[in-house]
Amino acid sequence: MSEARLWHTVDDYFTERLLGDDEALAAALRDSDAAGLPPIAVSPLQGKLLQLLARLQGARRVLEIGTLGGYSTIWLGRALPAGGRLVTLEYDPRHAEVAVRNLARAGLAERVEVRVGPALESLPKLADEQPPPFDLVFVDADKANNPHYVEWALRLTAVGSLIVLDNVVRGGRVADPGNTDPDVVGTRAALEMFGTHPRLDATAVQTVGAKDHDGFALARVVS
Repeated sequence: MSEARLWHTVDDYFTERLLGDDEALAAALRDSDAAGLPPIAVSPLQGKLLQLLARLQGARRVLEIGTLGGYSTIWLGRALPAGGRLVTLEYDPRHAEVAVRNLARAGLAERVEVRVGPALESLPKLADEQPPPFDLVFVDADKANNPHYVEWALRLTAVGSLIVLDNVVRGGRVADPGNTDPDVVGTRAALEMFGTHPRLDATAVQTVGAKDHDGFALARVVS
């Protein structure tokens, strides 16, 4: 068995024993695939990790940058208590339409707001509304703009908030100094912010599994 195949097999093993079947989540993936959305949603185990992080945070307000078909949004939205709120930003109107349907089927239409348009246009508008600080921000959009998303996350959070940055390993490309792909460069810049910003205390975790070799970076806002 190849190394990558082994990663997938172990992921399947954990998923079967720890998560079980969930029709709303399965339907979200099916409908996203049928609509031609790219198959880049978080894995089931990663979705559950996000949900547990939100619950450990006691999160009442969550911001997601990058909705896609709403799969990760469902995981995060289910972590919220009564009265909780999730705002998710999606660039592509077609993706947003799929996400809205998936969220409604999951019973989250009243708890989740999908805002459509470039995130770097939506974020200033959101800030102008002066919302209460978000307890958790999940960044999973175009990686070239990751440093800007981290900057906005800092403006929209408070001490104790958690910022989670997805896809920071990209098969090891992040550590290849010769790789100048804009997504890799953007991720490196965001990680540099995580490591040096005086308001952040951060780490990163490599993962292998259904998403192959990748990982998350996590930062707690400390001041």
